[in-house]
Amino acid sequence: MGSYNAADDLIGRNLDAGRGDKTAFIDAAGSHGYAEVAARAARFANTLERLGVRREARVVLVMLDSVDLVACFLGAIKAGVVPVPLNTRLAARDYAYILGDSRAVALVASEALLDTVLSEAEAPGIVLVDGAEAKGHVRLSDATKDASDTHATAPTTADDMCFWLYTSGTTGAPKGAVHLHGHLIATADLYAGPILGMTEDDIVYSAAKIFFAYGLGNSLTFPMAVGATTILLPGPPDPASVGGILKREKPTLFFGVPTLYAMLLAGDQLPSAGEHVLRLCVSAGEPLPVDILRRWRERIGVDILDGIGTTEMLHIFVSNRIGEVTPGATGRAVPGYEVRLINEDGGICKPGEMGVLEISGPTAALMYWGQREKTKDTFRGPWTRTGDNFVMDENGVLTYGGRNDDMLKVGGIYVSPFEVEGALIKHDAVMEAAVVGHPDQDELIKPKAFVVLNEGIAASTELEQALKDFVRADLATFKYPRWIEFVDDLPKTATGKIQRFKLRVDG
Repeated sequence: MGSYNAADDLIGRNLDAGRGDKTAFIDAAGSHGYAEVAARAARFANTLERLGVRREARVVLVMLDSVDLVACFLGAIKAGVVPVPLNTRLAARDYAYILGDSRAVALVASEALLDTVLSEAEAPGIVLVDGAEAKGHVRLSDATKDASDTHATAPTTADDMCFWLYTSGTTGAPKGAVHLHGHLIATADLYAGPILGMTEDDIVYSAAKIFFAYGLGNSLTFPMAVGATTILLPGPPDPASVGGILKREKPTLFFGVPTLYAMLLAGDQLPSAGEHVLRLCVSAGEPLPVDILRRWRERIGVDILDGIGTTEMLHIFVSNRIGEVTPGATGRAVPGYEVRLINEDGGICKPGEMGVLEISGPTAALMYWGQREKTKDTFRGPWTRTGDNFVMDENGVLTYGGRNDDMLKVGGIYVSPFEVEGALIKHDAVMEAAVVGHPDQDELIKPKAFVVLNEGIAASTELEQALKDFVRADLATFKYPRWIEFVDDLPKTATGKIQRFKLRVDG
């Protein structure tokens, strides 16, 4: 197999095409051309080598979306080092777990995030801080300032380990999905070009951050694959910020999740027909309700392509098409991927029969790091098991039917009900708790908790709010229950297991 390096490809194809001076990224600090991105990535690669970080060692990136994150991600790959970008909204114990599980030798963190990242974790030997204050460590800008703007790329191949993305499993414990050098460009070749029609003329804005598999493709892989321009927002994609970007920066492609589309439609921050140049919008992370699609079309005048992808498969592998949107359906398999539905007997489902979705394609992760049994359960030869139930019609159109377990998907992120229940039970007032998914006014799933209080504790609106705040302080903020219903007891089996399906029906 010949040599291939994913970062070298994404950077080199733009320099070779004469796009060195073209704006690649726009972040809080301004505009950055492709040549500048190449130089920043090379400086970081040289810095890692100077610090003694060896090939295939892991460097954890907990960074707000910026050109610095792009440079660190690509620079690590150029050096043959494995970048591990993490969700910037995790709880301190999650960071501690992942730093240990990945055996990271280095950490790069945005200044605003550093305290949380290291509050419960043992710091790796190398800690670089992206910001003005190093807080006892080394500033990223100081570490890289004297490094060369050129770097001899590590002699990797398309099948070498390239980067990891952590996902939460059915127990809520993060799992490191190991991806290869060939995976990034494959997602662009299969989806960005054929499905989205993305070209160098596009300006891209993704509300999903780079640490998500979805956001990584939207904001980095896809635009760099074709020479487009990406807008990066360091802070949260609240309606005011997103509306401002759509009006001010004039993106042609917008990537969001149903929760955000619903929030935008509920407010007055969206641009009018003459204030934007959007040609297409994309949704993933959770099913797109039909009403949101309808209202978005009426308000903005463009379609939203719903699709599904997973961290394990890196990006979207089932999608609607431009001019072929089936409201309420996720779409058809992206060419280059094969799909099948498996019924309870282990056989292939017939049209109209619900089953668990499995995918075969060139972007499947190699494994979950250090989790052999979960790897075997998910990666089954050429097929990757999603755990999502679907129905497929005679034309290959897939419609989502919910998870085949108790996991919730909130804002595109999996949430374990057991984790939320565990947090609730820590409160002195709580005896038992059960958490299920419940639709809000926009039919988007959020956690709902059923709580049995300890004897002598009275239910009240004040206690309900206190419990919500308690969970929010203990877990990542998106995991807290939006509703709490106080009950006398929970439905259980004869062996004492909570019957959550009864709560989903009754609640």
